[in-house]
Amino acid sequence: MRVRIAALLVLANPAVAEPLVPQFTEETASAGIDTIYQGDWEYMVGGGVAAFDCSGNGFPDLFVAGGEATSSLYLNRSAQGGPLVFERSDALALEGVIGAYPLDIDSDGIIDLVILRQGANKLMRGLGGCQFEDASNLWGFDGGDAWSTAFAAIWEDGQDWPTLAIGNYIDRAADGFPWGSCTDNWLHRPAGAGFAPPIALTPSYCALSMLFTDWNRSGQPALRVSNDREYYRGGQEQMWHLDPDQPPRLYTEDEGWQRLRIWGMGIAAADLTGDSYPEYVLTSMADNKLQRLKAPGSGVPDYADIAFAAGATAHRPYTGGDIRPSTAWHAQLADVNNDGRLDLFIAKGNLAEMPDFAQDDPNNLLLQTEDGVFIEAGLEAGVASMAIGRGAQLVDLNLNGQLDLVVVNRWTPAEIWRQTSPDSGNWLQLRIEQEGANRNAIGAVVQILRDEILEWHDVVSGGGHASGALGWVHFGLGSADEIALRVIWPDGTKGAWHTTHANQFVVLHRGREIESWSP
Repeated sequence: MRVRIAALLVLANPAVAEPLVPQFTEETASAGIDTIYQGDWEYMVGGGVAAFDCSGNGFPDLFVAGGEATSSLYLNRSAQGGPLVFERSDALALEGVIGAYPLDIDSDGIIDLVILRQGANKLMRGLGGCQFEDASNLWGFDGGDAWSTAFAAIWEDGQDWPTLAIGNYIDRAADGFPWGSCTDNWLHRPAGAGFAPPIALTPSYCALSMLFTDWNRSGQPALRVSNDREYYRGGQEQMWHLDPDQPPRLYTEDEGWQRLRIWGMGIAAADLTGDSYPEYVLTSMADNKLQRLKAPGSGVPDYADIAFAAGATAHRPYTGGDIRPSTAWHAQLADVNNDGRLDLFIAKGNLAEMPDFAQDDPNNLLLQTEDGVFIEAGLEAGVASMAIGRGAQLVDLNLNGQLDLVVVNRWTPAEIWRQTSPDSGNWLQLRIEQEGANRNAIGAVVQILRDEILEWHDVVSGGGHASGALGWVHFGLGSADEIALRVIWPDGTKGAWHTTHANQFVVLHRGREIESWSP
């Protein structure tokens, strides 16, 4: 078996063919999307979007944060492969919303929504038919009264309910505000049919993104937290041990963790090099980071930054004439052109009018080449918006196998693009399910074998910037017409291998044969 190892530590090979550039058509007005993320300094960060199917028809619906204005739930009325069409619902019209993540919290088969707010966070229980109720009190969830800006979830071993991590920003009432006023993050562990009082993750350093991740493939996830150095004192990037039945504790320099201080805003993780271990994109102001373990398999959390060699720094605008440093927010790794290689999208936007940073700061669409180096294609693809971007999602909204794009902007309407590429590679979209707790198998790994290449894809809830998705997991397959796949379930059980054909939707329920699905 040949495992592809991308040549990420050398500069791009000029002989490598450039990847196919996807084409996007902006359909914001015709799709019926008009929510604006409003608010002054209390909403300068956040501005997220959640993509999930609340109607049960397989098409992703959208929940868009409004900040000081009202949030919006948009029901997907698109035809398969057709233009994007959404209908606004009043089911989740809330104020003070920073971002949101879909999650089946009570494992009843209906997706719920974790809503981060300026003020008390909410757990909205899905009732079916895109109706929701506030179940925070019912489930013993303490929503607090903070400025919540980050989220991640995992089911710990033996638990029927998830562990929720919530990251908080600065304390509005602290002495010396805002400098040195970072608020404690919270870990909500389960207790009975709900949650115990939150555990303070002290010290905390103004988190803007979080992700539970099995960084060393031990089967025991850790919690990565990316922090904004603008307001903390003596802080750094963090990773927490999450040992069963033990208080969380930080990874230390004695264990190999290296001090890193950035304006941490978003996290994206995926195995880019073919060695099974995830790499991490950390967005920031100026240059962004792409981290790879120095010694995979050693159990030492010491990372090298390979962003420059991989062409992924995205440190300044590539069009528009403004050459000041960029401000990066949501990051997402996904195969946008279905060529079998993960690409990188980064939403960009000045904090407000910071004079030392670019005002005209287009979103990045970085396409991965055969040798693992990324090249910029945002302008050619049609997504180089100059709006002040924040959260985002790459998701197939019209179920044609091509990823579409939605970006939430500050002070101007959210934007939505339909991918209209005439040509792209083969694809597969997968939904995995299991009985009992953790119905959507958060924490699982999907292994795909195609053309003698073995890929590892983690199923997670969290990361990005205030934005998450739950539903179909999209894989680009390049020229492969047939693949084999299996799931390593969250409890470590390795499922059977299944053979399936490209260009279809499939459902894999634990212990059953794989099944085709169509809208």
